[in-house]
Amino acid sequence: MSEMRIIRSYLERSNSHTIDSYISSGGYTALPRALKMEPGEIINEVKKSGLRGRGGAGFPTGVKWSFISRDSGSPVYLCCNADESEPGSFKDREIVEMDPHQMLEGIIISCYAIGSHKCYIYIRGEMPKGAKNLEEAISEAYQRRLLGEGILGSGFNLDMVLFRGAGAYICGEETGLIESIEGRNGEPRPKPPFPAQVGLFGCPTIVNNVETLACVPHIINKGAEWFSGIGTPRNTGTKIYGLSGNINKPGLFELPLGIPLRELIYEYGQGISKGRGLKAISPGGSSSALLTANEIDIPMDFDSLAKVGSMLGTAGVTVMDETVCMVKVAHNLAHFYRDESCGQCVQCREGTWWLEKMLSKIEEGKGRAEYIDTILDACSQMRGTTICALADGCAMPIDSIVRKFRDEFEEHIRFGRCPLNSRYLGSWL
Repeated sequence: MSEMRIIRSYLERSNSHTIDSYISSGGYTALPRALKMEPGEIINEVKKSGLRGRGGAGFPTGVKWSFISRDSGSPVYLCCNADESEPGSFKDREIVEMDPHQMLEGIIISCYAIGSHKCYIYIRGEMPKGAKNLEEAISEAYQRRLLGEGILGSGFNLDMVLFRGAGAYICGEETGLIESIEGRNGEPRPKPPFPAQVGLFGCPTIVNNVETLACVPHIINKGAEWFSGIGTPRNTGTKIYGLSGNINKPGLFELPLGIPLRELIYEYGQGISKGRGLKAISPGGSSSALLTANEIDIPMDFDSLAKVGSMLGTAGVTVMDETVCMVKVAHNLAHFYRDESCGQCVQCREGTWWLEKMLSKIEEGKGRAEYIDTILDACSQMRGTTICALADGCAMPIDSIVRKFRDEFEEHIRFGRCPLNSRYLGSWL
């Protein structure tokens, strides 16, 4: 497993975020190699590696880079999306805080490949430690001539800007992020045109996730065949899985794409806390459709989860045990997405509001039987009908919860309270 690692072990290193620590572990050896390659060679190598975006959508990274227009006459920008806002996801924060130079090296190589001479790192406002460490890392990179003019004596110039967001979930969407950098409200743009044609300041732009960019130096150093030999066909390389919730060993685990969910939970996570039974799993962050305890014999990769109606997303795996009230889970999700909706689209603005209202009534014991089908109908009206995927991100998990745990919703309505409160009361007293 050691040769597969993208995140270096930093547990015993208090200075892991520094450039000297990164260089001592083999860092910044891919950059001089990349600068001797043609940009097209790098793009082809990333294509051959099969690297798919680690920010949620899983789009092939090299293919995305190839969409950049080379003859527009406009500057080309790269935006690193460090606005990790998905509940249940915390992988990018660890890279930014503990190993920022790995990401920076990936950014510099990526900018060289797409012909960009200015990069913006958009970091979530609630990551002050990450922002501080990134500021220091960028300064170190400039001092070592890894940024600025004539990087490492080459003819390639690159400037890097750290941009702190204000804590809006919607700015994790690539065009919402672009709008925010431009000084406007983080409201996603209709597509097409896509950012690769018309992005930041109206110029060709690539937006890549932190983890995606951190993979690039390893592909350059070890080759596309090495990377594509990890994981499964069409789902290559390693993935950082985040385990949280009712699990004995929460944390981040970097493993080959396609590891079985059961193995992730019971081997790496060491099973359900307090010896309780498994009830539900959110496999890819809060916006993914939930799986039941009977659905965990599935590879954790993009294609396998899509086949069962869910998604890998950010691979933020939230585990729920038998004491968790699924009505409350659905209500919490609706509240979050209603609060984070930018309000542009009627289906999202009104749909998230109505879902929260109906689920709140059921949770309070004031719901009616017809609410259940109304919730499902609202979810169907929200999916695939808006500018961005926030409405889908609300509808997908709530729809799956209602369909798979409908009996809990019916019991809430029938008894006028949460049946789980009384069912487990004896064990709490």
